[in-house]
Amino acid sequence: MRTDRSFKTKIVSSAQAVEIVQQWQENRQKVVFTNGCFDIVHRGHVEYLSAAAQKGNRLVLGLNTDASVKRIKGPTRPVVDEHSRATILAAFEFIDLVVPFDEDTPYELIKAIQPDVLVKGADYKAEDIVGYDIVMQKGGSVETIEFVAGFSTTDIIGKLSNPGTINN
Repeated sequence: MRTDRSFKTKIVSSAQAVEIVQQWQENRQKVVFTNGCFDIVHRGHVEYLSAAAQKGNRLVLGLNTDASVKRIKGPTRPVVDEHSRATILAAFEFIDLVVPFDEDTPYELIKAIQPDVLVKGADYKAEDIVGYDIVMQKGGSVETIEFVAGFSTTDIIGKLSNPGTINN
């Protein structure tokens, strides 16, 4: 029988995340960090997050808050509210913590958490990923993961705006 915590307890503040991550690292567990808006969760997100989780023992997901998403993506976003996005993501077995953050980048969160591995999509060069300096300075690694072609929230929103383009 699985002994992990309920998905509802996986949604934590940055201060709580720091304490939990420190405990994991004291027990020699490799902590992976990734982040994003995850506005409309789709297959591409699931495959990306699953691959990120394979990079270590624990996966911490930094989640942009509604205010942060609106600043980054524009006034019509997010489509799905922060609490709902956090709840959906926390329900995935391979995600250990969901940590909402209000800044435009997760730099301060990464600095506080001090993950062992930092992961982003392959549309970034490793050295351009926010937090690269923090993770590399502590002897960790920064890795990229290829996206699943044809899956993006922007594309899904576009298809919903033009129903004639929806084929699945």
